Amino acid sequence: MKSDILLTRRQALITGASLPLAAASATPALAAAEMQGAYTPAFSRFTLGDFEITTLLAGTTIAGDVQGIFGTNVSSEEFADVSARNFIPADQTEFYFTPTLVNTGQDLILFDTGLNAAQLIQALNASGYTAEQIDVVVITHMHFDHIGGLMADGTPTFPNARYVTGSVEYNHWNGAEDAAFESNVRPLAEKMSFLEDGGSVAPGITAVAAFGHTPGHMAFMIESQGQSVLLFGDTANHYVWSLGYPDWEVRFDMDKTAAATTRRRLLDMLASDRIPFIGYHMPFPALGYVERRDSGFRYVPASYQFRL
Repeated sequence: MKSDILLTRRQALITGASLPLAAASATPALAAAEMQGAYTPAFSRFTLGDFEITTLLAGTTIAGDVQGIFGTNVSSEEFADVSARNFIPADQTEFYFTPTLVNTGQDLILFDTGLNAAQLIQALNASGYTAEQIDVVVITHMHFDHIGGLMADGTPTFPNARYVTGSVEYNHWNGAEDAAFESNVRPLAEKMSFLEDGGSVAPGITAVAAFGHTPGHMAFMIESQGQSVLLFGDTANHYVWSLGYPDWEVRFDMDKTAAATTRRRLLDMLASDRIPFIGYHMPFPALGYVERRDSGFRYVPASYQFRL
């Protein structure tokens, strides 16, 4: 007499799962695919009204001893707790260097130039442009990671460009005996024009005083067809430790009190008016929004909003 065999659901699943393994064992093993390594694109592009905006990744770097840079006025326990709650290590960070192109249809305008010409030109070429096509170069401020790409081996990187920067910023560095300024900015002085707060780079692009990080640091409001984005340079240098906690001191801020005041003013405006922004050191592609959180703010990266 034939006996009945009953399988439980779990036994059936285990038996079924073993079949592909048995089949695989009957075929020759294939060589493992090579690891390709981490990859970040060199540029990202979106439209804003009639303008086309391209953010360029002109390099990254890993840094340690991050509380020697950010949150220097808070305890190590608070710094570690905030880092853990935001899923980032408290002992390392990645810096991004993100110049931005604005194509208005009349002018191709570059904001800031990275650490060196080679990395900037590599990203610029990947985005479909050449150095010769740049009409205007705008410098938000004159720390080296923003002016490093202005010159290449003593020759201007952008041979057909005119240059724009804030007058307060230029006047400070003009008397500072700074090596980077002397080698990269002073040779371009005859082609340079200067802005005050509210000054215009081109129609639709307006300077916004954001002093503190440096004496004349400038942000720029970009507007087209009723749409806006604020390019805010180094107003905040990290999306958690600076943007999220605007009163935390940053080593690179030359006037720490003024920098914190500026951060709060601009972040509050962005949150209130729901205006997106581009931050030079934000995680690439450096485009996002700000919302209020407790006594500070939270960075909300852009997703598909600009593709709709």
